Amino acid sequence: MAVRTIVKIDEEKCNGCGQCVTACAEGAIQIVDGKARLISEVYCDGLGACIGHCPEDAITIEQREAADFDEEATQAHLARQEKAEAASDFVCPGMAARQLREKDASGPQASVTSARSQLGQWPVQLKLLSPHAPYFAGADLLLVADCVPFAMGDFHSRFLKDRSIAVGCPKLDDVQFYIEKLAAILQANKLNSLSVIHMEVPCCHGLTHIARQAIARNKIEMSFEDVTIDLQGNVSRTETVPC
Repeated sequence: MAVRTIVKIDEEKCNGCGQCVTACAEGAIQIVDGKARLISEVYCDGLGACIGHCPEDAITIEQREAADFDEEATQAHLARQEKAEAASDFVCPGMAARQLREKDASGPQASVTSARSQLGQWPVQLKLLSPHAPYFAGADLLLVADCVPFAMGDFHSRFLKDRSIAVGCPKLDDVQFYIEKLAAILQANKLNSLSVIHMEVPCCHGLTHIARQAIARNKIEMSFEDVTIDLQGNVSRTETVPC
């Protein structure tokens, strides 16, 4: 076994709240005997999406000898988990990466709303996303400030349709973590395109910085479209950012 980054759970601090379980898109953590435990090293990608969700600071990242992250085994594990949840009539939507378009295209909810959702995946929050989720392969990825869909009445039809999405707030969230997570997504997938969409307020432009730094970490030549939305929900500026 090689030395790699992996999560470490302090069971003395853990109160068994389970927030880390729903935050782990790979399903690597479960509550066992009232404590959060890493059920298998091969399911943990080491990115630490669970850390920011632990109210007791019981989760850290460490470097140690561990079995390699196994994407194929993880996807099989998630499939089993989803099947078990469906069988028990309980589904926690934060537990697994899911593609929605094909499943919902002709489903019973198609005519429930007047404006059909164009969301094609779950989850959407950058902290919860797995770099190895199937909806990133060859995707047109949107990196979106979380206020944008509220400001834009036509966000779904204008931007989200047929695209994958990662949502975050560069002011309130951990920017360094976002850089690392986006870098991991770029490394694990050959994206077709990347677009960054943010509000016109100064702090929101941090999303552009996150994209630049993530691309730089991978040492790849990649430009992206940078879109600014004003407070009325209009596109006020669009430019291509070379990296």
